[in-house]
Amino acid sequence: MTDDKRTHWDAVYGEKSEAEFSWHQDDPEVSLDLIGRAGIGPTASVIDVGGGTSRLAEALLDRGLRDVTVLDLSQVALTAARERLGPAGESVTWLCADITTWVPARQYDLWHDRAVFHFLVDALARDAYLERMERALKPGGHAIIATFAPDGPTSCSGLPVCRYSPADLAEALEDGFALVEHRSHKHRTPWGSTQSFQFSLFRRTSATPR
Repeated sequence: MTDDKRTHWDAVYGEKSEAEFSWHQDDPEVSLDLIGRAGIGPTASVIDVGGGTSRLAEALLDRGLRDVTVLDLSQVALTAARERLGPAGESVTWLCADITTWVPARQYDLWHDRAVFHFLVDALARDAYLERMERALKPGGHAIIATFAPDGPTSCSGLPVCRYSPADLAEALEDGFALVEHRSHKHRTPWGSTQSFQFSLFRRTSATPR
């Protein structure tokens, strides 16, 4: 199954330019706002899950962070992002992995996901994701998870998605995470349509992984 997913996303990233992706943002302003609200400074460690060709790693480097990791299933996406960053990309850790089978080798102060969780329509896949998030996030650390909102799209890139309100997402995370705050966001696609997202900031309150 992982190979099928990797083939799908490698094809998606290989067939279009960055500006043609419906999720493309020149400025990840909502994520950066919530990262600031989490108190993340230059000495913090951040992992961007499903980062693909996102501009978030670049924005974090511009703000002085040096412990930045980008994880994505598609090596095509990671290679494109690394090449765009040029020499600055050498300071980023690039991980090509399936988040539902990945084995974290360390812990981070912040987990960021704008692209993955809503694609996990299977309960077992969601449980696997949450287990890895708990293992990879320091106690007291923060997680930002963005998904399509209840009035958002029902599919993306030919795949079905689950839609969440902040309350729905808090329920999915269950015990061990406290919802700190959230944002509603109308994302404007490159062709001018809008998509409804929600961004939720959580704090890890339990030191014991599920």
